[in-house]
Amino acid sequence: METYSLLREFADSWVLLSLTLFFLAVVVWVFRPGAKAVHKDAASVIFRNEKKPGDISSPSKEA
Repeated sequence: METYSLLREFADSWVLLSLTLFFLAVVVWVFRPGAKAVHKDAASVIFRNEKKPGDISSPSKEA
């Protein structure tokens, strides 16, 4: 078996499987129960200093 065929077979099977598992792991990680507060904070970061500019000397609160 030549090198190209071997690498093509490897990419078609194992790399596809590993990328699918990686994608599913990321989806599960994003939708985990404890992530709601983190996502809510990230969604509202643009509105954090809506009334007045933020203070440069104090860092923003991290979740």
